[in-house]
Amino acid sequence: MRLVFFGVGHWHAEMHAHAAQEAGAEIVGAWDGDPARAAAFSARFGGQAAQSVEAALALKPDLAVVMGRPGEMAELARRFILEGVPMLIEKPVGVSGAVLKPVAELAAAHGAFVSVALAHRFSPVLREVAVLRAADRLGQISHSHFRLINGPPQRYLDDGVAWVLDPAVSGGGALRNLGIHGINAFLNLCGEQAVEVEHVAFGRQLHGTPAEDYALVVLRAADGSVGTVEAGYTHASMTQGLFEWRVNAGNASVADRDGRLHVATLDDGGSRELAATPVARRYDDMMADTIDRLRGGLTPAVTLGDLWRAMDIIDRCYAMAGNRGE
Repeated sequence: MRLVFFGVGHWHAEMHAHAAQEAGAEIVGAWDGDPARAAAFSARFGGQAAQSVEAALALKPDLAVVMGRPGEMAELARRFILEGVPMLIEKPVGVSGAVLKPVAELAAAHGAFVSVALAHRFSPVLREVAVLRAADRLGQISHSHFRLINGPPQRYLDDGVAWVLDPAVSGGGALRNLGIHGINAFLNLCGEQAVEVEHVAFGRQLHGTPAEDYALVVLRAADGSVGTVEAGYTHASMTQGLFEWRVNAGNASVADRDGRLHVATLDDGGSRELAATPVARRYDDMMADTIDRLRGGLTPAVTLGDLWRAMDIIDRCYAMAGNRGE
């Protein structure tokens, strides 16, 4: 499968490129608003460094991997949907749910293949919950918790993507950038039922950026289950972070932490501990799944419609707090 990468100045470009290589795909081209970044990417991963979006499209990709600033991605998404180019696109698309909604509706109307790069959708917690639910061994979910706290935002400056810390360009701070994974996971657990925001709090600013350093959100689904989402740039390490996802239900407790999947079930008194796919390697799973679904004519694991639901909740969080990190 022929892949062309757009917006390779994005800090996830390398992970997506490695994931494409693991999946056996061919990287045939790269574009970025900064030609030097496109040239460096192509020198490392192969393919042609295109001088324009048009030149990149002329390479006839089977799949476009779209990255960059949220506004730029929204415009590329509109164009590629209309031109029939399948996509794997980074998050967020647009700076708000209001911006994303017409793009998501356009994709649905055209039956476009647009897979959203929310790699934690492939968390072993969600997989195990689905297995237990299918076997009628999960029970009703009481509460779930999704923590994703990375190191200081200096890394975005180091990577040459300082715009991530400007809410006017990025759409927010840690909640929009990291918390979106946990919100999408809670929505996945809830299915189509309505979800409300019960509480949102932002932490004190530790690093002096316009974007929020830390956010805590409490969500409640129509069935009464509660989800908490923590996102931050507050872990005191430039190389490590905190990742813990938990789901507690009537018959089962499932947790993904410290590189292990922990499963306990009441009906058999059992307790299991398994190796979990490392967080960074979940991009490999996402890329392989995207390619398989595209080849099979299937719907992506995470659609723009799914992304819109998460973006809309984040919009509500910012509105409730009267705070968008500015």
